[in-house]
Amino acid sequence: MGVNSGSAPAPLERVPGYVFRPYHGHEDHGAMAAVRLGCAERDRIDARSVVEGLPTAAEIAEASARLDDPSENQLLVEYDGDVVGYSTIRWWQERDGTWLYLHRGHLLPGHRGQGVGSAMLDWAENRVRRLMQQHGTARRAVLGANAMASERDATALLLETGYRRVFSLVELELADLGRLADGEPLPAGIRVGAVEPSSYRAAWKTVIDSYADAAFTKRWTFQSFLATAAPTCWRAAWEGEHMAGVALCSIRRQDPAVGEVEELSVRAESRRRGLGRALLLDGLRCLREHGAETARLYTGTANPHRSYDLYESVGFRRQNEYVRYRKPITV
Repeated sequence: MGVNSGSAPAPLERVPGYVFRPYHGHEDHGAMAAVRLGCAERDRIDARSVVEGLPTAAEIAEASARLDDPSENQLLVEYDGDVVGYSTIRWWQERDGTWLYLHRGHLLPGHRGQGVGSAMLDWAENRVRRLMQQHGTARRAVLGANAMASERDATALLLETGYRRVFSLVELELADLGRLADGEPLPAGIRVGAVEPSSYRAAWKTVIDSYADAAFTKRWTFQSFLATAAPTCWRAAWEGEHMAGVALCSIRRQDPAVGEVEELSVRAESRRRGLGRALLLDGLRCLREHGAETARLYTGTANPHRSYDLYESVGFRRQNEYVRYRKPITV
């Protein structure tokens, strides 16, 4: 077994036959995509998922480019010269000031149960401890890890090593946009229409305000909002000059036949009046007009506004569940 990274911790030496090395850049993207594809059947991966599907080599390249120091924060695992797994670390600050250090590992099924996954987890946790010390975030930092409910191996490993479920996301699909429910009359004084550039900040603020009391949410700046804006199917509801709610819908770049409802937010004072349903249906009709055949969205299982009832009334049905785990960081 060889270790090619100066940041690799000693526990990796306990897995004979495997080489643990840093990410090398462009030459690794195809192999990383192959690992994800090789995990799909065992882990019941939904290729069309808008939460976590099957990324292409190009998409993995884009994600790697967004990492801070990707050669230090991605670990690849080789066996007999082939890449059989990899781990990635990223971090951000949440709205309550918590620093979340998230690691995510993928390992081909034939190499599980031999200590490789545990070694990858050890590497990630040790790397996070060093990052935390470098960043000075010790007092407000936690370890995070994700696993789909269908990823039985990853779930078992996380629970065995002290991670605890803190919340989950559920993904829903509307299988046929050609069979949308009929719209209903809007409340008096309400109009629904496109979001023009002059209203982008108001749309962003509407979404931000809707998460004001939500736990485990990432800080989202207006600049970040603009950087990913795809406003063709954005819809907003106004009451006079006041924006009462938004539906931010987009066509999936990876698959133009799939539309996504990225956000559906109605201000607290305007809820229970049918605005959410009107916005959602208007956004879905726009997606259909732009070529989408199906639509996806996800929401938290602890959502206090009973959004499931709304989505299911329109025709959405539940798909996979995506569980978020956390663990205190010990120095």
